[in-house]
Parts: sequence; structure tokens; C-alpha cells
Amino acid sequence: MKLATYKDGSRDGQLVVVSRDLRLAHYATGIASRLQQVLDDWGFMAPQLQDLYHQLNTGRAPHAFAFDPMQCMAPLPRAYQWLEGGAYPSHLALTQPDWALPGTEPVLRQGAGDSLSGACEEVVVPSAALGVDFGAGLAALTGDVPMGSTPEQALFGIRLLMLCNSWNLRQLMPTPPEAGWGPVHAWPSLGCSPVAVTLDELGEAWRGGRVQLPLHSSWNGRKVGMCEAGEDMAFHFGQLLAQACKTRSLRAGTVVGSGVVSNQGVTSGRGAARRTEWSKGFHSIAEKRAMELQQQEQATTGFLQFGDTVRIEMKGKDGQSLFGAIDQTLVSPQGDGSDS
Repeated sequence: MKLATYKDGSRDGQLVVVSRDLRLAHYATGIASRLQQVLDDWGFMAPQLQDLYHQLNTGRAPHAFAFDPMQCMAPLPRAYQWLEGGAYPSHLALTQPDWALPGTEPVLRQGAGDSLSGACEEVVVPSAALGVDFGAGLAALTGDVPMGSTPEQALFGIRLLMLCNSWNLRQLMPTPPEAGWGPVHAWPSLGCSPVAVTLDELGEAWRGGRVQLPLHSSWNGRKVGMCEAGEDMAFHFGQLLAQACKTRSLRAGTVVGSGVVSNQGVTSGRGAARRTEWSKGFHSIAEKRAMELQQQEQATTGFLQFGDTVRIEMKGKDGQSLFGAIDQTLVSPQGDGSDS
């Protein structure tokens, strides 16, 4: 099933069930008003929501209405915990090449989960001079995951998946890169897809704790990334969750991200003619700049400016959008293109 949260003037919004084709929606009133309630009592509430989802898809839901992503908050507007993993070594090798990465365990960073942003909400940062970047990935929303769970056990704790955009401020990242991902104020609010989906919605594309589909990113209307999400994911979602609960339990309402989806480049030629190409593009500007440094010894692509837009979407084998699209615009605190 597919779930979203509509704006209603409150901090946590109103839970709605969304049809498979993202055309229709229905309030979950009478079952649950907030997604956190469902995550807390999944075994009881999920089957009821599944029944409503079936009615919606078969045209038998009497009070259905047209689904509007513009009305969406993040599926879970306030998460008890937001963690992001480094599941794609190719991204880390490009953006932090001097950081010695562990070979057998994923790295995780703690982000701010108290205010996740909706798919079409404007993103406000203090200044464009801070090196504003995007980071396209996926995230799992969990139920309770006991401390010490194995990767296989942890997979059973995943309730929903969604797309995410890890906005970040590159000028606030630490130097040298061995310091890792940087302080908390380098990471503004996480952007989330309009809907979160249960794993069965992915069908055969969900294999081995990975989503075997391409992720598409566009910057100001120009497609810049089409990396395969499952291809070079060194640590699957079960491994990310198991790492997160090594010494503590994860409670229902935890969000764990994959990190920026990235594919390995292909190197050809020898000597001075040796060159690496990344045919599937990039899902963060820092990656693009690192590619330019390798290819031409100079980074020419600048970071985001006020008024720039970023769109992130994933489609199934049938060409239909699975999660809806993240489609956000970067704005100044004044709500315009001003940097003062």
C-alpha cells in the first residue's frame, strides 16, 4: 500500500491512503490519524489500511478524492530518529577520497529528524554562499528493531520505503575529510517523497534488501542522474539497520537512509589517455565536482543558487512513478532570491 500525510495545520498532519497509480486518496479516519500511530501498532492497523487501499484501487472507496502532492507533508513529518548510512562506496570515494572507510561495516551519521520536509515544500537555507547541495537516496521507515538484530532479522523491521533528499551545506563540512560527514548544522531538513510504500509495492524490484531500479534526479529541469539504486549498494538496508541497533534498540518511527545513490565509474585508456566516465550521472553536486577534478583537474560546476529546483523520482518497470516525485525549490529566508 501507499501512505501519505496531508497538511491540516498541525505538526503531524493527517494520514491518507493513496492509490497505486497516485491518482486518488482517502483519509484514514477511523483507522488512524497519524502515521506514527500505524508504525506503533502495525500488526493491528496495517491490515485495515490495506483493506482501504484495495477499495481505493478497485473504485469502491466512497469518499475518495484526487491526490495532490502539493498538499503533502513528509510521510512521517517528525521522526523519533533520522540516520543516514554510507551504503555506496562510489559516492564516498568521490566526495571523501582520503577518508579511510571500514570494509565490513557501514558508517552511519545522526541527522535531525524533528522536522522532515514535504515533497513540494520550499527549502530554506541562510545563504547560498554555504555551498548548498542535494543528495538523492532512499530511506526505510521502521517498526521496533531489537538491539543486536542480525541484518536478516532487521529487514523484517522495515515497514515502508520512501525517497529522500539529503540537503547539505558543503562549506560547513570539516577539513580534513577524515573528520567524516560534518557537524549537524551542515545538514538542513531532509526532503521526502509524497508517499511511502510497503515493500510488496516494489514486487521483484525488492531483492536482497535493495531496490533494483534506477533513481532519477533533475536540476532546474535538466536530468543529471539516473543511477541504479541496487547495483553498487555495498550495504543493504538490513545491514544498515543492524549497524544502527548494535548497542541500542530502534523504536517504531525511526528513519534510516541509504546515503546518496551512486554507481561506479568506468575507466578506459592508459597513461595520459586514461579517463573515467560516469555515464549514469550524479545525485549530488559534490560528486559532479569530484568527477570534473579527475577528468580535467578543475571543478567548474557550482553549487545550488536560490530559485534552483531539484526533482527526484523513481519509476517501476511499467513506467509509473512509485513514490511520487520530490520537487523542491531552494529559497532564502526572505522567500526570494536575496542572500541577505
